[in-house]
Amino acid sequence: MTAPQGGPSVALLNPFFWPEVRRGSERLVHDLAVDLLALGCDPHLITSHPGRPRRSVEDGFAVTRNWRPPEPWRLRRIERHLSHVPFSYASLVRGDFHVAHSFYPTDALAGVRWARRSGGPAVFSYMGHPSRRVLSSYRLRKSILEQVIGGSDAVIALSQSAREAIWRWLGVESIVIQPGVDLSDFVPGDGKSEHPTIACAGAVDDARKRIPLLLRAFALVRRNRSGARLLLTRPGDPEVARRLTEGNPGVELVPQGRHVGSVFRESWASGLTSYNEAFGLVLVESLACGTPVFGPREGGPAEIVDRPEIGSLFAGDDERDIARAILEALELAEDPATAAACRARAEDFDTLSSARKTRDLYAQLLAG
Repeated sequence: MTAPQGGPSVALLNPFFWPEVRRGSERLVHDLAVDLLALGCDPHLITSHPGRPRRSVEDGFAVTRNWRPPEPWRLRRIERHLSHVPFSYASLVRGDFHVAHSFYPTDALAGVRWARRSGGPAVFSYMGHPSRRVLSSYRLRKSILEQVIGGSDAVIALSQSAREAIWRWLGVESIVIQPGVDLSDFVPGDGKSEHPTIACAGAVDDARKRIPLLLRAFALVRRNRSGARLLLTRPGDPEVARRLTEGNPGVELVPQGRHVGSVFRESWASGLTSYNEAFGLVLVESLACGTPVFGPREGGPAEIVDRPEIGSLFAGDDERDIARAILEALELAEDPATAAACRARAEDFDTLSSARKTRDLYAQLLAG
């Protein structure tokens, strides 16, 4: 397939999109589509939802939402998000695309098959950080990853740490393109709480985010800062919400529809206690709002928090060390110079720079 005269028509594939899910990959796909459009490309998102198929134009780019059938096999711990893949492949075949760029392994099954049929390049952004635990957590996961990584014309990693892990566990060289943040949407501002406030924008129902560990660390923080608050995103399950707040003084649940930027501006510090974090987009979003961060001394967060002026890192799964990192971030928030230092670091991760690198990769693949 030869490169087009104008910008390429790009199919972006992800199992979920707004407003159903608003997490890291969904924000990344949205911002990439908006910036590719500004760079002269023609992005088209192919995704799924539980309802009837429909098409729309959102923020200037086309969105196809195919039906996502139920997945009864999930009870057998078979890899998730497989049921919509045949419909995504059909959308690819019906479309007039130059590139298929997938952001989830099962979607990449459709992208790789389309590439074999059409001759166009398949790109796979691996949003994770592979490890033995990750690869063995669901049946078929490792074989699917081996198939799509081996069959893609280019694999994108979100950090140098993720790139090294992809090579170690899957034996494939990948290209690092760090995600960007919309610096016009995440900005410093007023509204900081009068009480020491900590935010965690990670999904509370994702075991990898280790929210119980964060709660134990927060209890230690309150021994030093008795009025401290911890803001978590309210889960959809009322029982999970009850367990998060019951017996955990200072924990508050933020409605899912609230813009996370306003949460960061209200907070003194924010962070993650997750493991195998490929990047940590919410840390950059917090920094863009002038709010210092804390995170694990491994994976992507360690590459973001590269200087003591913007946050603190912890090692392992000891709640005492996490509490120490949180307290250090709270102290940074009381330094008038911190907000500017955080914003300056966030400006190293703008969405347009990330989109340019991605567009240039498409061009190289099409020219080759």
